[in-house]
Amino acid sequence: MIASMSKYDFVLFAAQSADFIERLREIGLVDITTTGWEPSEEDRQLLLDIEGCGKAAEFLRSWKEEEEHAAMAAEPYASGREAYERYAEAQRAAAASRAEIARLEKLADELRPWGPFDAERTAALAEQGIVLHYFSAQRSTYDKELAGWSERYTLSEVARTDSTVWFVAVAKPGEEVTLDAQEMKSPTMDIREAERLIAAEQQALAALDAEFARAAASLALIEEYAASLKERLQGVRVEATAKPAADGTLLVMEGWAEKATSKQVDALLEEYPNVVYVKSDPTPEDDTPVKLDNGWFARIFELVGDMYARPKYGTLDLTPFFAPFYMLFFAICLNDAGYGAILALMGFWMLAKNRKPGMMRQAAWFATLCGLATVVVGLVCGSFFGMNLAEYFPRIPFFDFQGKFFSIALAIGMVQILFGMAINIWVTTRSFGFKYALGSLGWFIMLLAGSVAGGLPMLNPEWVIPGFTTSSPAFYAVLGVGAALMLLLNTPGKFHNPLINIGSGLWNFYNNLTGLLSDVLSYIRLFAIGLSGGVLALVFNSLADGFVPDGANIVVRILIMLPILLVGHGINLFMSTISSFVHPMRLTFVEFYKNAGFEMASRSFDPLRKMNQTNE
Repeated sequence: MIASMSKYDFVLFAAQSADFIERLREIGLVDITTTGWEPSEEDRQLLLDIEGCGKAAEFLRSWKEEEEHAAMAAEPYASGREAYERYAEAQRAAAASRAEIARLEKLADELRPWGPFDAERTAALAEQGIVLHYFSAQRSTYDKELAGWSERYTLSEVARTDSTVWFVAVAKPGEEVTLDAQEMKSPTMDIREAERLIAAEQQALAALDAEFARAAASLALIEEYAASLKERLQGVRVEATAKPAADGTLLVMEGWAEKATSKQVDALLEEYPNVVYVKSDPTPEDDTPVKLDNGWFARIFELVGDMYARPKYGTLDLTPFFAPFYMLFFAICLNDAGYGAILALMGFWMLAKNRKPGMMRQAAWFATLCGLATVVVGLVCGSFFGMNLAEYFPRIPFFDFQGKFFSIALAIGMVQILFGMAINIWVTTRSFGFKYALGSLGWFIMLLAGSVAGGLPMLNPEWVIPGFTTSSPAFYAVLGVGAALMLLLNTPGKFHNPLINIGSGLWNFYNNLTGLLSDVLSYIRLFAIGLSGGVLALVFNSLADGFVPDGANIVVRILIMLPILLVGHGINLFMSTISSFVHPMRLTFVEFYKNAGFEMASRSFDPLRKMNQTNE
């Protein structure tokens, strides 16, 4: 559900704005509207520094975990700002050294065939009128053309491999040397000098570890510095978007707080001097921030909904309604009890590693629930790491996924679409009145009647409702009621003009019918993805078994089959899990959201607060 909000309009002296913002930050309950904020050059640098601090913390944590750095002890810097600036300087120096090492290593590869030589002596020869041209050629070409080339030029072979020969040709200054070979740049140094420079750069790079060690010892200070920058950014955005009044003496701000905590905000405002405020309820025209307030189960699936958008304030949060469908769709797509067990175990491991509330724990619960649902669906369908359990337990009536689920996938899609339409009808009725939902209700009645009378018998011939078939009068009567609502009562306020209503209804009927067809067919992906993953698992099992020679004992079978099974099922689990995550999300955002009348919010509730590691 969406938490109820209270709107505040503040008027205060401009000189006290910084202190007022700090007091709001201390209670952490008020979101100040900063819509339309455009960062200045200074603000952009502030954003870059915040991002840089985050990357620094991430790098330093990984750096400390490396074995060669774990034992390095260092004294922390005096402040987080100094630590970050010294880290950034060391990181730039390290990047420059790595780039120089890469350049020198490439140069060394080019110089290595020429071996050690005196570059100054080569330059002296050129001054004396002896110019060396450097070439490389394929070995076969060189051996074939050597006699002819030697008649025209003085050649000297320097090095050769099985495929290539490097050689020099002696010429006079300004003389052009034309050979069927690749001419190379005259080297300005030899391999010894290049290797010396590489070693020097590597030594400089290693010396930077001391800077990184001090920065790693200052990690807490860097995080505190990042928090202070974020708080500074909050103040910058608020002050930049506040509306000046009375020639800049006063500032007008718009704020939001949850109704459940607004009394604490009221108490602060009553105590704070020289602030006038007006408290009101949001209107449809307001850009009200949204905060979700769901129970434990739905809150886990908020991470799915947030990948699209939060629902608009005043509408309905669809998270509790799509969450069971999403979990079921994920399980159908993965459709293997063994894969589900691995995913659930990974979820349990993540829960043990992340005991504090946050995104990682939410993701851990998500993986656990989807994994457990996959175990159930996989056992119902009799699939365990690609093995058909019906062969081992013939008395258990496992569900025939491959033979029966195609039509069931379409039926599941129809159920979710009808469910979404029912939600849309209820929300429209609650928000605007029942007459605005009559057109949608008519379309819903027609689809529901067609699904019950025609769809159920297609799934099972025994599922026929007596007196309500596609040829019964009751069915046509229900269709007539739905058509009347859809064609005649679809445009509130224009019921007196039947021609407008009929034209609008026919147009809506065409759009809905074509859209519904594509929506329902989209649910075939549940069958296709579940089947493809199962087929690939079976292929890897057959592949592993096929490599085992006849008559091999159990040890040989394990040694041959285990690597193939681990690699094959590992790839299949990775790819199938991604598909099982993405495609149910697509069904949720496109098919379900559209039919449920989802409206997205432009902003989420983000109150001013003290920044730290746990409430970023």
